[in-house]
Amino acid sequence: METHGTLFHGKRVSVDLIVHVIGCLAEGLGIRGTARVFEVDPNTVLHWLVEAADQLQAFSRYFLCELHVRQIQVDELYAVLSAVKGGELSEDEAIRRLARSPHWIWTAMDPETKLLLVIDVGSRTLAMAQRVLHQVARCLAPDCVPLFLSDAFKAYLPAILTHFGCWVHPERHHAKGPAPKPRWRPLPGLLYTQVIKTMRRRRLVRVTHWVVFGTREAVEQVLAACGWQIQTAFVERLNLTIRQHIAAIGRRVTTVCKGEDGVRQQVVLFQTYYNFVLPHASLRQARPQPLRTNGNGSATLWRPCTPAMAAGLTDHVIGKASCFQ
Repeated sequence: METHGTLFHGKRVSVDLIVHVIGCLAEGLGIRGTARVFEVDPNTVLHWLVEAADQLQAFSRYFLCELHVRQIQVDELYAVLSAVKGGELSEDEAIRRLARSPHWIWTAMDPETKLLLVIDVGSRTLAMAQRVLHQVARCLAPDCVPLFLSDAFKAYLPAILTHFGCWVHPERHHAKGPAPKPRWRPLPGLLYTQVIKTMRRRRLVRVTHWVVFGTREAVEQVLAACGWQIQTAFVERLNLTIRQHIAAIGRRVTTVCKGEDGVRQQVVLFQTYYNFVLPHASLRQARPQPLRTNGNGSATLWRPCTPAMAAGLTDHVIGKASCFQ
């Protein structure tokens, strides 16, 4: 069968219904709200989401590889999950079983093409930073050493140095004595800058820049090609898009997930939808000739463009159904 190995295999419902349901989830509607709109059982919607996440994760890994980017912005987004613990609970634990615990959505993006390279869910620790940077290194070409921009979280420095470093043998200055041991140093050309924001009473009062690897002149030269300055505004704007399209991590919502697996399935769906399906307003391209529309409307002057199109991965906007086939 032509649907073998896809999300549509073995389903008795129409393909359009499944595509519309997954599309509503990608646009930020909750599972129960989507079920009410399409008159489908919520457990069915959840089952389709789990199957779609597995397939879309493989879809993204196939395309997001051997990339050449000049700069990467990384950040972590605060999320709230319902910490429900299974098993036997004491009386005190039963009172706190529905308490909320903080989790983080980690993102890494190319600000020039707006391509979302990595999105993951985990705690705000060094181990998680290492995991995110490992995924970033897997997406890049072997000879690609981009400029990294992040906030002042201290775990980024060892994580970047681990994946973008090499062994260096120091020169021997004395004829006698043991030879100097090799040291792990950043790769030649590695640039990393932290944007340190000072808050006072929930207001931004000062922004400073710390060039960790490289020189300020080299960093500004890379950013000058785009007419930018040292900042992390693009990944911070992406955080707002994530909150709008993933119902589970919106602020003050009732669709909070109970664990990391539920959020991870939705972030995988968002990554594919954002990169390949959703046109980005700042990436639109001017048409060589205006495209006339039916009726008395004005001609279309712009061609929609997705981050995947800007990165050269595709030459057209991919439909929602094509991602599952």
